[in-house]
Amino acid sequence: MLKRSFSLAGHRTSVALEPEFWDALAAIAGAGGRTLAALVAEIDARRAQPGGRAGNLASALRVHVISARR
Repeated sequence: MLKRSFSLAGHRTSVALEPEFWDALAAIAGAGGRTLAALVAEIDARRAQPGGRAGNLASALRVHVISARR
């Protein structure tokens, strides 16, 4: 597991994921012209919205990677 820290919605948080997921997220972010931090913030904001998946951030990031690969 590899832990990274981000500032999301005005507070610092850390997320631990397998390196392969971080690599995939970085590739998704780059393909969209965003930074990894911006992508993580977008995913975090979406899961908090009505109708969003209200699981933890690590799970939301993994689901995003899997969904993007379909």
